[in-house]
Amino acid sequence: MAITFYWYPKCGTCRNAKKWLDNQNLSYNEINIAENPPSKAELLELYRNSGLELKKFFNTSGMKYRELGLKEKLKSAAEDEMLDILASDGMLIKRPIATDGNNVTVGFKEDEYLKTWL
Repeated sequence: MAITFYWYPKCGTCRNAKKWLDNQNLSYNEINIAENPPSKAELLELYRNSGLELKKFFNTSGMKYRELGLKEKLKSAAEDEMLDILASDGMLIKRPIATDGNNVTVGFKEDEYLKTWL
């Protein structure tokens, strides 16, 4: 199954991940996360398949994250509320996210990509 690759073209980490996928000759469907962010249901599925805590899906270094004061809000937010926040703006989501429907990687670490996608 092809990989769905959520990315933001201006993000250096995303470009590195895309280059890595290209160098491995892996096929993927790229989706600009700012223009077409995953829905709440898609985010829930990504979260459940990732094995990560939901807070790992937030782009904590983004301006939007700081503007909204999410560091404090997330301390007491319920899962459903966090998913609503993530689904509201693709720029709040840590990127890139790659998934084949079963496996999910968030961010780009080459060793993780090697383990997951090869």
